[in-house]
Amino acid sequence: MRENFEQTIFTFTSVIIGMNESGKKVVTIMIHIYCRSKHGNKDTLCYECEELKNYAQSRLEHCPYGDNKPTCNTCPIHCYRRDMKVRIKEVMRFSGPRMLFVHPIETLKHFRKEYKRKRLF
Repeated sequence: MRENFEQTIFTFTSVIIGMNESGKKVVTIMIHIYCRSKHGNKDTLCYECEELKNYAQSRLEHCPYGDNKPTCNTCPIHCYRRDMKVRIKEVMRFSGPRMLFVHPIETLKHFRKEYKRKRLF
């Protein structure tokens, strides 16, 4: 009984820690592409972009959809503050097309995940 309980807790904890990791990675890449091109920062993010990255990651951590989270424009829950929503939209519009050239594998993984999610519903 005790072993089953410990195994369940371990599995639950692993799922929580791994939740939305790919989403966090994609958002971070997009913000880095944007900051490098618009603000001229190569290795580090400027204050505004760092703030946006932290905010986006906290939103992903608290997302009720977990790993089944849809893309933001198809999500029925609008969890971003209005000012942050405007900023992340700008970043995504700029960085989205460039991701294919900078991080092609992550882009393809993102498209594949979204394609599979749409086919399930």
